[in-house]
Amino acid sequence: MNIKEQHQPSAPYRKTMKIFDTLSVAEKNVDTTNQVRIYLCGVTVYDESHIGHARTIIIFDVLRRYLELHGAKVNLIQNFTDVDDKIINRAKNENTSADVITTRYIKNYFSDFDRLNVKRADLYPKATEHIQDMISLISGLVEKGFAYGSKNGVYFSVLKFAGYGKLSKKKIDELVSGARVEVDETKKDPLDFALWKFSDDSPSWDSPWGKGRPGWHIECSAMSLKYLGNDFEIHGGGRDLIFPHHENEIAQSESFSGINFAKIWMHVGMVTINGEKMSKSLGNTKSIDHVLNTWGPNIIRLFCLSGHYTKPIDYSEEMLKEIITKWRQVENCYYEMILSDNLQTTESLDSVKEFIQESRTEFASALDSDFDTPLAVGAFFKLVKNINQLASSEKLNKELSDYIMPTFQEMLSVLGLVIPQVTDDEKNQITNLINQRNELREQKKFQEADAIRKQISDKNIVLIDHKNKTLWMKQEKIGIEN
Repeated sequence: MNIKEQHQPSAPYRKTMKIFDTLSVAEKNVDTTNQVRIYLCGVTVYDESHIGHARTIIIFDVLRRYLELHGAKVNLIQNFTDVDDKIINRAKNENTSADVITTRYIKNYFSDFDRLNVKRADLYPKATEHIQDMISLISGLVEKGFAYGSKNGVYFSVLKFAGYGKLSKKKIDELVSGARVEVDETKKDPLDFALWKFSDDSPSWDSPWGKGRPGWHIECSAMSLKYLGNDFEIHGGGRDLIFPHHENEIAQSESFSGINFAKIWMHVGMVTINGEKMSKSLGNTKSIDHVLNTWGPNIIRLFCLSGHYTKPIDYSEEMLKEIITKWRQVENCYYEMILSDNLQTTESLDSVKEFIQESRTEFASALDSDFDTPLAVGAFFKLVKNINQLASSEKLNKELSDYIMPTFQEMLSVLGLVIPQVTDDEKNQITNLINQRNELREQKKFQEADAIRKQISDKNIVLIDHKNKTLWMKQEKIGIEN
């Protein structure tokens, strides 16, 4: 039996994992052996996506990757809100149509998140493509007595839904006392929210109640019910969506169907800047394009995974610089393994098997226990440290590398990290340059040797000098270092 045939211990993955449910305020089991249906509230496409959007979407990307590693069949639906007052106002300011605005920012969205190595969702439904589904849902709510018409639109009657406030833990009495005076005084209650808004401005659609466009909340109910059905496994989004968006989704969806809307409500904490919430008025938003050009995709992914998903994290350049240092160790580890040779080693395969098993168990336990990505990333870095220590002490050979590599690649894949690859031609060029440099050093022609080292470094290649050999690694190009 060769090393690749016997290479890994049995997978330490459980049949269930736990996710914190905002509704029950408790961890709930997700069956990882079955289908897992996820609806993730996407972005309103009126502007560039920012680091806050990136964190939520990266968290769900890693969740999806991990569930698929378990063997779960994941169906991930992520919508685009492409009809909204912000979109319409942007179009008016630019003297163009809403469709031009939404097309532009949907295109930019895919460009940003492809660069962040986010796997594409199974479907990206747009609100404007599901107007009839929303009208049908609103009609059902009107028929059941949960919604009514006014001079400005159709509204959901909050007091008709007994469970209102159960997600956000807000009490009706407190909401009523804190409600602002609404422009539409024809609403029966200040808490009632719009399902359909009358308007002649474009975009607008005909409906049984009059021409207009849907309210924000109804779109996600219509699309999630259409594609995932009732009582699907996970509904997700940022914590800022708990109220009113997700609270209103529950109210209108469960009023319509009479049964549970989603099993688990999974919410991701905000990204702050120097402790403050990001906002355009403060001028402190960080677009994904900006952070990608500054830090690169791997550093941004590791940053977004650095805190528990339920908690906020602060965008800090100091932290991001620390992550760069750790990422360089990952690159070093990878190239030490792929360039390792058949040297004799004093390290036993059994001892390597032991720390690989420990790493796999630690990694899986972290993600199975309320999806603790900081602990999982810590387990990955611990694996990297052990491999680099083997390499620096001249104990890492090809046999050990072949055994370790599948676990390393598995963790890398779950976290969505990508190491820059080199072609065979590049490998040959680099090897030839290194051989020339070594010959020049032996001849004590250090100035010429340094010139070749400079030539190599211009290709983003860093040399790793061992006692009896020189290896190399190709580093990710990070904007802040250039």
